[in-house]
Amino acid sequence: MRITVYCASSPRAPQSYRDAAFELGATLASHDVQVVFGGGAIGSMGALADGVHSVGSHPIGIMPHFMRELEWAHPKVQTFEWTHNMADRKAKLLEGTDALVALPGGCGTFEELMEAVTLKRLGIYLKPIIIVNQDGFYDPLIELFERSVQDRFMDPRHLTMYSVVTSVAEVLDAVRNAPAWSEDNRHFSTQKDEA
Repeated sequence: MRITVYCASSPRAPQSYRDAAFELGATLASHDVQVVFGGGAIGSMGALADGVHSVGSHPIGIMPHFMRELEWAHPKVQTFEWTHNMADRKAKLLEGTDALVALPGGCGTFEELMEAVTLKRLGIYLKPIIIVNQDGFYDPLIELFERSVQDRFMDPRHLTMYSVVTSVAEVLDAVRNAPAWSEDNRHFSTQKDEA
């Protein structure tokens, strides 16, 4: 299994987020999951990679060339896929993955997560999306999705495009138990109400 993890590079966020990222990396790797991430050396990204390494495994980093030039790449990561820009990086992070996991993060993490959810709504990306709502971090986003359904910008069925867990310990079970999603689901979002 190959799982992509979206997470942050900020070293200033609370230590609890980095601890959770380390735990997730170690847990996934110990279950023979190939971990794919943004390749960074610090913040939750660095902790995730360190967790993978702690059980003798190796993650795959995906990073644009300009970040390598800035020396942002994790020095222990043996396998990197270098991209021309951020858009190519996002596409590579989705390529061939069996699931996506979003840890708490900043605008980059939000952008990656929202693009994945949008692609799932369009029937382009069909794999599980797991949101780790550690310490209620994603409560406002979850409420926004629910408001979007309430105001009929989204269909109630769109709320099954992702699964929400409160800790990284729940991630693998959430991946295994995620509702199936079909490309045919792209059609119900454009159907008009019957008179």
